[in-house]
Amino acid sequence: MGLQCVQPTENLLVILPINIERVMVSLYSMTISGRGSVDSLDAALIELLAAEPRVGVLEASKRLRVARGTVQARLERLQEFGVVTGYGPEVDPAALGYEVTAFVTLEIRQAGGHDPVAERLAAIPEVLEVHTITGAGDMLCRVVARSNSDLQRVIDAIVSAEGVVRSATLISLATQVPYRVLPLVRVAAGRGR
Repeated sequence: MGLQCVQPTENLLVILPINIERVMVSLYSMTISGRGSVDSLDAALIELLAAEPRVGVLEASKRLRVARGTVQARLERLQEFGVVTGYGPEVDPAALGYEVTAFVTLEIRQAGGHDPVAERLAAIPEVLEVHTITGAGDMLCRVVARSNSDLQRVIDAIVSAEGVVRSATLISLATQVPYRVLPLVRVAAGRGR
């Protein structure tokens, strides 16, 4: 038997006929689309993993009512395309005693570039994220500290990094919308706005 291709409006569906012990089985591959594209099954899988990160492939297949191999293939594709980047536990810095969150904008010396400064900042444990930005500053850091006075120590460590010229700090009073991606996944899959 040969390879059959059916092309719906947007996605390519490949049907691979396989003979196993005289029984014909058709394996439907995942949607073949561009990097970052997800469909409703991908979105449902991501939502399940976000809600229950320790769920196994077999249990996920049962809950999503698809074959185990389909779930495994989807996970591999989502990882390959960089959609799913990890399965680690989410850690709350406040629960570790780091109750202050702040955002620090940095101006850096242009001669050295961003990468050396980012490497130095990565050596400071309280620096959670560093982004190169446009606008008034060159880099934006999300940092945590145990208290406001401890924040001064963290800021001192940041500004002492070679290449940092000036900083401006904003202290977060409350998190109104925590970091989230599931609404974005739903929109990308065409399941809502």
